[in-house]
Amino acid sequence: MSDIIIKAEKISKRFDSLQVLNDVSLEIQRGEFVSIVGQSGAGKTTLLQILGTLDKPTSGKVYIHQSSVFDLSEKEMASFRNLHIGFVFQFHQLLPEFTALENVMIPALIAKKSKEEAKKEAMQLLSFLGMTQRASHKPNALSGGERQRIAVARALVNRPDVLLADEPSGSLDSKNKEELNRLFLQLKSELNQTLVVVTHDMEMASVSDRILNMQDGRFV
Repeated sequence: MSDIIIKAEKISKRFDSLQVLNDVSLEIQRGEFVSIVGQSGAGKTTLLQILGTLDKPTSGKVYIHQSSVFDLSEKEMASFRNLHIGFVFQFHQLLPEFTALENVMIPALIAKKSKEEAKKEAMQLLSFLGMTQRASHKPNALSGGERQRIAVARALVNRPDVLLADEPSGSLDSKNKEELNRLFLQLKSELNQTLVVVTHDMEMASVSDRILNMQDGRFV
């Protein structure tokens, strides 16, 4: 029996008269690394936001772990998102007043884990990502590549079913892009992490299991 983590059925999204997504369907298996590529304006980020429950479709359904996520209340959906979905953004979105460790702990604390448990899990991830020495540094004392690793650790701290990344290498130089590619492959091989990445970076896309090409709001 296949283990489908995400199933999207006929997702459409309109903003007034603009049709951004047009009957998009897909299935993503546990442990799969999927890249979504395409020109700017193709609908990639909108689809990713809908898969991550940050936005709602005009029509269609999304199932994550067989839960129909848009049938949940706003409060239930926020809790579900916190526990089951990790996000990595192009510009990291780390909180500048907190240390690397504290940034990683935040989703665990939101999930009502104790401070000790949150700290323990955050430190395990920082160790896995080779960032233990940077735990007490604030984001402005970290390089771009280090900030992105902290963002990945934060996304993983609640052991989500799926990691969604929107242009994660977009603000990185070529060396840090290569490191991020290796990191994503490591997450897949060692943690069996499911990854869905929107990217213009064809080097990143080339290391994924499957490339989905979007054009005019649908897969081609």
